Amino acid sequence: MRSPVMSSSSLLSALALCAATLSPLGAVAAELAPETTQAAGVSVSVKPADVSPGAAAWVFEVALNTHGGSLDDDLSHTVALVDAAGKPHAPIAWEGDPAGGHHRHGVLKFAALAPRPQALEVRMQRPGEPAPRTFRWTLQ
Repeated sequence: MRSPVMSSSSLLSALALCAATLSPLGAVAAELAPETTQAAGVSVSVKPADVSPGAAAWVFEVALNTHGGSLDDDLSHTVALVDAAGKPHAPIAWEGDPAGGHHRHGVLKFAALAPRPQALEVRMQRPGEPAPRTFRWTLQ
């Protein structure tokens, strides 16, 4: 009776197949770097965490930091995902630090856009700032 142990070349082939199969799903967010803006004493960073083709909700990591004032933004009302036609879509959830303080971090979730756009745009209109902050990424 033969042993069920795979040869090293068979094992390497199987691992390579798994990596090739999973790579397109994980590479989407891994390749998209955070975008950061600095204005009015507040730094805002947004990074796509999961915008994979099969995701029902797209997830963006958000961090706000300041050394003065309080970060009282209601991110569920001041941030939008903008589609290819320019139509804004409100987030379906904010999971993170509550309003207030000097440092906030969490994730915004949006319903995935269909059809999948070639680029992503997130807009944030902070209270007291004359123009929205814009964060953009090109999808592959």
